[in-house]
Amino acid sequence: MPELPEVETVRRGLAPVMEGAVIETAHVRRPDLRWPLPEAMAERLTGRRIARLGRRSKYLLVHLDGDETLIVHLGMSGRMLVSGAQVGTFHHAHPAPEKHDHVVLDLAGGARVTFNDPRRFGAMDLSPTDALEDHWLLRGIGPEPLGNAFDESYLYERLRARRTPIKSALLDQKLIAGLGNIYVCEVLHRTGLRPTRRADRIAGRRIAALVPAIRQVLEEAIAAGGSSLRDYRQADGDLGYFQHAFRVYDREGAPCPTEGCIGTIARIAQSGRSTFFCPTCQR
Repeated sequence: MPELPEVETVRRGLAPVMEGAVIETAHVRRPDLRWPLPEAMAERLTGRRIARLGRRSKYLLVHLDGDETLIVHLGMSGRMLVSGAQVGTFHHAHPAPEKHDHVVLDLAGGARVTFNDPRRFGAMDLSPTDALEDHWLLRGIGPEPLGNAFDESYLYERLRARRTPIKSALLDQKLIAGLGNIYVCEVLHRTGLRPTRRADRIAGRRIAALVPAIRQVLEEAIAAGGSSLRDYRQADGDLGYFQHAFRVYDREGAPCPTEGCIGTIARIAQSGRSTFFCPTCQR
């Protein structure tokens, strides 16, 4: 499932085409995705100008004039693809319609944005913009890890009483927005923390080291266009490339890349998810 870097990459790819554009016609080709789509969604989108694109955690936010915002979650296989417009150095012609093109936005000027989702685990909803933080999909989400509200003192206060494994704590969206399995594994390896360590038993200096590591991993992943493991694509259809820089994720049996470490990357299951780490240098 796309994590913060993938959604931010999609936002940045869509913004030059969508921001300021008018949705000439919205086509909604089914009544639901993971959940029912908003009532009269096509009519409510058609004719609206897109003021700006934002992101909250793993959700894309399409802010419309008229004080409504379209909330988009890509799910496991959702893609937001641009055609009929210049994206980067390429101009992508409109492709033939596909079976899983569920929502299509034709923009004034000829550009098109298509939401394609074969597994239909994605989601869309419309919310009053001034009530976004109270929307049930966004309510209670923690601070953005690249924002000013996320710092060493915040993380220390939130972790010092957590009796759960540090990996589970960092995956809690109420604690930090947007982190998922891939990037938590990478962060813990860079900071030398074993993913099974109880959060409340980690020294303050080691908790403090998590903050710059989280930011560095996310910024590197965004610069690489995210990670493409299965279905994820950027807005222009290209793959992300951060998977080529993984230190531990999906590298079971490979030598540990930490200088001087003779360990081998191992995999364990935590809360039904695969955790990759080095048993030798992560303590």
